[in-house]
Amino acid sequence: MSQPEFTVEDLKRILVEGAGADEGVDLDSDILDTDFESLGYESLALLETAGRIEREFGITLDDEVFIDNPTPRELVAAVNAKLPGSLAA
Repeated sequence: MSQPEFTVEDLKRILVEGAGADEGVDLDSDILDTDFESLGYESLALLETAGRIEREFGITLDDEVFIDNPTPRELVAAVNAKLPGSLAA
């Protein structure tokens, strides 16, 4: 049985579902190392995103998860570390 995985595609979907997308940002471009603020997502949108990730993946994220992981690449790694079966969980 494969381990659950949180992907950048999951993150993009959750961002758009919860907060929409900035017209000036192409989420289909290489955004992995672009900080969330530059992508047009402020604290309220990120709070909503964290809640959606927690509900969908059954995990709890630290309050500072977006401060400690300000880019999609870092957030995906942080979420995957929390998933059941992760060596870091």
